[in-house]
Amino acid sequence: MSYERNKLLLFHNFLRLLLPLAQRAEEENQQLFPLCFRRRRRRTQRRFWCRPWLIRRTLFGQYDQLLHELNREDASGYRNFLRVDDADLFGEILDRITPAIRKSSTSFREPLEPGLKLAVTLRHLATGSTYADLMYAFRVARNSISLFVPKVCEAIYLAYKDEVMPDEITTEDWMRIASDFERIWNLPHACGALDGKHIRIRKPPNSGSLFFNYKHFFSTVMMALVDADYKFIWLSVGSYGSASDSQIFRDSELRPMLEDGTLDLPPPSPLPNGETDIPYFLIGDDAFPLRSWMMKPYSRKRLDHDERIFNYRLSRARRIVENAFGILAMRFQILIGTMQQLPETVDLIVLSCTTLHNLLRIRKRADLQLFADEEDNNHNLIEGQWRQGAQLTDGDPGYQRNFGNAAGIDQRNYLKNYFNSEAGAVDWQEKHDLTGSETLIVLNASVLC
Repeated sequence: MSYERNKLLLFHNFLRLLLPLAQRAEEENQQLFPLCFRRRRRRTQRRFWCRPWLIRRTLFGQYDQLLHELNREDASGYRNFLRVDDADLFGEILDRITPAIRKSSTSFREPLEPGLKLAVTLRHLATGSTYADLMYAFRVARNSISLFVPKVCEAIYLAYKDEVMPDEITTEDWMRIASDFERIWNLPHACGALDGKHIRIRKPPNSGSLFFNYKHFFSTVMMALVDADYKFIWLSVGSYGSASDSQIFRDSELRPMLEDGTLDLPPPSPLPNGETDIPYFLIGDDAFPLRSWMMKPYSRKRLDHDERIFNYRLSRARRIVENAFGILAMRFQILIGTMQQLPETVDLIVLSCTTLHNLLRIRKRADLQLFADEEDNNHNLIEGQWRQGAQLTDGDPGYQRNFGNAAGIDQRNYLKNYFNSEAGAVDWQEKHDLTGSETLIVLNASVLC
C-alpha cells in the first residue's frame, strides 16, 4: 500500500514540475499564432496561374487573328492599325529589336513572343489605348504590357537612331538640308526650324509643380529641330513642363554648339546672286534669341512692307516644324492624350515615335504628303489634314524678351533687303496678303491648339 502511495506522490510532483513548462509553452503559442495566421493568409493560393481566357490568345487575340486577316485582305487597314507600311516593314523592325526584347523559355511557361510585344506597343503608340484595353484586345496581362512597352520603345529607338536621327551631322549633311530649304521653301542658308511642344502626363509622385505648365496641366516638353522634309534631326525630351522654350534652349546641348561653332554648320557664303558672306542659320520664333545662327520674324506691331515680306518668307519655311509635329501627333495619337506612365517611360515613347516618324519619312510613305500643308499654283496655303484634329500644345515662349545682338540684327536686316531685291525676291511674294494672316498660322499656333 505504501508502495502505491509513493508512486502517486512521485507522479503528482512530476505534474507540478511540468505545469509551469506547459503554461509557458501555451503563452508562447498564443503569441506565435497571429504571426502564423498572417503568414498563412499571405500564402493563400491564387485563383489562377494564368487567367483561362488569356491562354486562348492564339485563338482569339488580335495579333494572331485580326493582324493576319488585315495583312491578307486590307493593306490600308493594316497600315492604319499599326502605323507601319506593311508586314515587310513590321518584319524588318521585329528582326532588329528581337535580340533586345526576347526572353528565354522557362519550365513554368513560354515567354511572350517578340512579334506580339511589338504589335501591342505599336498599337499603343498609334491609338493611346490604355493597358487595360490592350489586355482585352490582345489577351496579354496588363502587368506584362506595362513591363515590355518601355523596353520595346527603347529597342526601336536604339535600333534605328543612327540611321534616321544620328547624333553627329556633318557639314555636308547641313549643306544638303540648306539646299532643300532653298529648293522647296525659297529660303537659302536655312538649316532647320526649331520649336517646342508639351506632352501631357499624369502628375508624377512627389514632383510638386515642376511639371505644371503655363496652360495649367502637367507635361514634359519636347524640343525639336526639323529639316525641310519634315524629319526630326535634333531632339530634346523630358524637360519640365514648367520650363519655357527659352529656358530649355538655353540649357540644351544645342545652344553652346551653335555659339562655339562645333555644330559644324557650313562656313558663311554668299546667297544666290549675292556677294556678301552670310552665315547659315536656324529658324525660330520669339522664344529664341536673334543671332547670326538664329533668325526669327520681326515682332513689332507696325511693320513696313519689307519687314512683312521678310516675315512671310521666313514663316513660310518655318511652317515645316509645325507640320512635322502635327503629322507626328496625327500618326501617333498617344502624344495627344494624357500619358499615365512615369516621365522616364514617356521619354522613351516620344523617342520611339519620332524614330518611327523619320523611318517612315525616309521610306517615302505616299500618304504622308496628304497630312501636310500644301500650296496651290499661286502659293496660297492649303491646310493639311493634321490641322483638323487635336494638336500638341505650344511651348511657353517665356516672359523675358530675347533681344538680338548686333550680328543677328545686321543679318536679319540684310536678309530683309535681299528678299526685297531682284537678287532674292520671288515673283509671287507681292501677291500675298501681307497683313500677316498667313504668318499668324505659324507664329500663333497656340490659337489652333
